[in-house]
Amino acid sequence: MAIPFSLDAARTAVLSMDLQNGIVANYLKGQEDFLGRAGGVLKEARGRGLSVIHIQVGFRPGLPEVSVRNSLFGAIKNSAQHQRLFEGTSGEIHSAVAPEGDDIVITKHRVSAFAGTDLDMILRAKDIETLVLFGVVTSGVVLSTLLHGSDADYRLVVVKDCCADSDAEVHSCLMEKVFPRRASVVDASEFLGALQAS
Repeated sequence: MAIPFSLDAARTAVLSMDLQNGIVANYLKGQEDFLGRAGGVLKEARGRGLSVIHIQVGFRPGLPEVSVRNSLFGAIKNSAQHQRLFEGTSGEIHSAVAPEGDDIVITKHRVSAFAGTDLDMILRAKDIETLVLFGVVTSGVVLSTLLHGSDADYRLVVVKDCCADSDAEVHSCLMEKVFPRRASVVDASEFLGALQAS
């Protein structure tokens, strides 16, 4: 299969999103090869000189960043059990995809990696033009970040087999019908092939 995109390593960033222990435990049951595949993408990206950025969800004590009007995050604010997903070891990025070396870590308080963070500032400071996206969940952080990135004129690539969602039908619909309108949607092996060809 022909690779539908090319990569300029100096102007490309890989965003590994929300792959924290608690989230991984809830969404990746029965997908033992997922983290190895995602870790392989990160390792090859670093070796080829791409910027690697980790996005994680996190809050201050008491969640002052969260409004009770926000139906998703308001539910977290009102539930000590849900808050524990983002605390201590549960809130840490999984060791299989953990930050290394010069990787950048950005903490967000909303679904999109852009909302309320300095992600766009960092990308522009590094002259990044292309974003490679993957993470959990497809209908959450991946969708929200892709839509913002598209509107901000970034070239986008989604690594589809490094994304997961609790709803397989929604995941498939996004990958097959929604994302291709705004991004190149490839699997990990295709992405690694494009890196090696660049």
